[in-house]
Amino acid sequence: MRPARVIVAVASVAVLAAGAMLVSAESGGRSFFAGESPVADNGHGIAVRPLPGSTTVGPTAEPTASPTTSAVRKPAKARVASRSAVSLLGVSQAGFPSVAPVNLGTAGAFAILTGSGVTDVYASTIRGDVGASPITGDAVGLTCPEVTGTIYSVNAGGPLACRVTNAPVLTAAVRDEENAYTNAAGRTSPDFVNLGAGQIGGRTLAPGLYKWTSGVSISTDVTLAGGPNDVWIFQIAGTLTQASATRVRLTGGAQARNIFWQSAGAVALGTSAHSEGTILAKTSIALNTGASTNGRLLAQTAVTLQQNRVTNVP
Repeated sequence: MRPARVIVAVASVAVLAAGAMLVSAESGGRSFFAGESPVADNGHGIAVRPLPGSTTVGPTAEPTASPTTSAVRKPAKARVASRSAVSLLGVSQAGFPSVAPVNLGTAGAFAILTGSGVTDVYASTIRGDVGASPITGDAVGLTCPEVTGTIYSVNAGGPLACRVTNAPVLTAAVRDEENAYTNAAGRTSPDFVNLGAGQIGGRTLAPGLYKWTSGVSISTDVTLAGGPNDVWIFQIAGTLTQASATRVRLTGGAQARNIFWQSAGAVALGTSAHSEGTILAKTSIALNTGASTNGRLLAQTAVTLQQNRVTNVP
């Protein structure tokens, strides 16, 4: 028997009695049937994961136009939904399988941790510890008034007054940073592969594991929608570039401490851009003038600052 039809109003999100999540239509009065295949990437900016063991709701028919994204949803067959689902209430609470956060170990105490130093155009505001190893502390270009926290050095180099020489602490933190990078990069069974062909600006992203085999670009604001315990891990084989004056936005209680950007290539935040989450970079991280982040900059080579704000999120 054909499942009962559910009529969805504009920008509404509903949870059916069977535990299904309903994604709203772009225009009013659009019909959906329970029991159809789950949504992957709708080609219009929403990424949604299905509830395991429950009925999901999808469009009654495939769209006449081809989707504008090359994303592949695993393992479910992709279907297209509309853009105007303005809420993903209950994304995790509804029972989606949880992605485990990346264990940062002692590297988690650092707002900035780098292998080859920090350059800075005064004045930046750093809330959290700063460290460089194995390079000398002289390579940390920040001043004490810019840092609310401790600047760790492997030797007697680095800014006086707030500098602490502690090579063992830095050795352990760098080891944990590298382990965290390897852990994030090594996660398997991604929920989304090559979403938007690497262009994620303008999208709303549900929690999960995302994988790109090339670079990622954020050309306009991107929204991460989920609860306070939800986790996002972004595996990026190329570079990560965020355009000037764009923002990573959090809704539904999502927290920066549960967001991890793993990038094999260089990372660059444009002028006045704002990011959320921990950036784990195999190479360098560069923040242009006025850019900010709630999270951590953990670079295995250099970090470049230009009057930036970096706030650790324990």
